[in-house]
Amino acid sequence: MNTAIINPPSEITLAAAALRVALSQDGVQESPRGSNGGPEVTIYLKSVGLGPGYAWCMAFVYWCVQQAASETGVGNPLVKTAGVLQQWNNTTCRRLIARSSGVKPGDIFIMDFGKGVGHTGFVESVKGGIVHTIEGNTNDGGSREGYEVCRRERLITSVKGFIQLP
Repeated sequence: MNTAIINPPSEITLAAAALRVALSQDGVQESPRGSNGGPEVTIYLKSVGLGPGYAWCMAFVYWCVQQAASETGVGNPLVKTAGVLQQWNNTTCRRLIARSSGVKPGDIFIMDFGKGVGHTGFVESVKGGIVHTIEGNTNDGGSREGYEVCRRERLITSVKGFIQLP
C-alpha cells in the first residue's frame, strides 16, 4: 500500500495571476503610435471608466488585476483609477517604501515625478538595485508616456514605493 501524501497544487495568488496577465500583454502597442488609443489600450482605459486619449499605465495595471481577480474568484482590491498617485494615496493594500525588503514578483511599483505625474507597472523581480518590470504606456527608452507594453529595468532608487496585493 502506498502511503505517500500527495499535496494538491497550491492556489495561485492574485499577484501571480496579475503578473501572468501583464506578461501576456507584452508587445501590445498603441494604434496609431502616440495616440493613447488602439483596441487593447481602449480596453485598459475602459476598465477605469475612461475613453481613448489618456495616459494608461495605471489603467493597464488595474485591468490586469481585474482579469486576475476574475480568474481567481476574488475582488479587485485596487482603486478604480487611471491616476498613479491617486492609487498610491488611496489604496487599502499594503504599501512598501522603495528601499524596504520584501518586494516580490507581482507587486506594483509606483514612481512619482512631481506635480501629480507618476508611472507604474508590475515587478517581475528585484536583483540588487534593479527592478525588472512589465509595464504599460512605456517604450524601450523607458518613457512614462510611451506607446507600448514592455519589459524594463529600473533603478530601485527611482521608485517611490510598492503596492502589494493581498
